[in-house]
Amino acid sequence: MPNQKIRVEEFLDGSALQVVLNAPKGNLLDGAMLGEINALLDELKQRHDLRLICFSGAGSHFSFGASVEEHVGERARTMLQAFHGMFYRLIELALPTVAAVRGRCLGGGMELAAFCNWVVAAPGAVFAQPEIQLAVLPPVASLILPLKIGQAAADDINLTGRNVEASEAKALGLVDRIVDDPVADVVTWAERELKPKSASSLRCALRASRWRFNQLLHCELPAVEKFYLDELMATHDANEGLAAFLEKRKPVWQQR
Repeated sequence: MPNQKIRVEEFLDGSALQVVLNAPKGNLLDGAMLGEINALLDELKQRHDLRLICFSGAGSHFSFGASVEEHVGERARTMLQAFHGMFYRLIELALPTVAAVRGRCLGGGMELAAFCNWVVAAPGAVFAQPEIQLAVLPPVASLILPLKIGQAAADDINLTGRNVEASEAKALGLVDRIVDDPVADVVTWAERELKPKSASSLRCALRASRWRFNQLLHCELPAVEKFYLDELMATHDANEGLAAFLEKRKPVWQQR
C-alpha cells in the first residue's frame, strides 16, 4: 500500500532521499507514521547507492512529537517499541542523516532531529523536550543529548521542557546552520559535500565515527525504556500528567 503519512522524494541524482513527515499541522510520530518509516528503513537495506537521508516536515512545522494518546496505558509499550525501533534501524542502516527543521521540533521530533548527524534550521525554528511538563521523560534524548550538547545543557532541556530558539540551539551545538530554506540548503550542501564521496565508505566512516554513540543507544536504550514503562508509568503523576493533557485541564500532582 502507498504511504499515507510520509512522502519520499529522491534527490542528488537518486543517491539521497528526503523523507517528509506528511501529517500536518503537527506531523505527529504516531504508530501509523512510525510503521511507514520503519518499513521504508527496512527496504533501504538493499539501497547501497544511497549517501543521505534528509528528514523534514510538511507544512509549517517539523513535528510536534510522538502521539500522547498512544503513550497511555498498555499502548505505551507498543508506541515506545516502534519509536525506538526507528533509531535501531537507522543505526543498522548506517546512512548519514540530516534534519531540515522549520517551525516546532518537539518531543520525539526533537529526538529524531538530535539523532541526525546534522540539523539545518529555519530562523523561526523552536526545539523542546516538553515531556516533563506532562510528568514523563524522553528516553532517547536522555541518552543522546549529553553526547551532543553536554550534560549541563541536556539537563536543562530535559528537566525544564523549555523552548529553545534556533539561535540558542546553534550556540549549544544542536543546530549546524540557520538558513531561510533548510531543504534547499541541504540539497546544495549534499551536492557539494557528499555526492563526490564513496557511498560505501561514507557508511563505514559513519559507523566508526559513531561507534560509542551507537553502542550507548544499543546497550542503554532498552534499560531506559524498561525504566520508563515499569517505574515511571507506575506512578500516579505520570498517568495524571498524560490524562490532564488529553483532557485539557491542569494536572493534580500527588506530591506537591
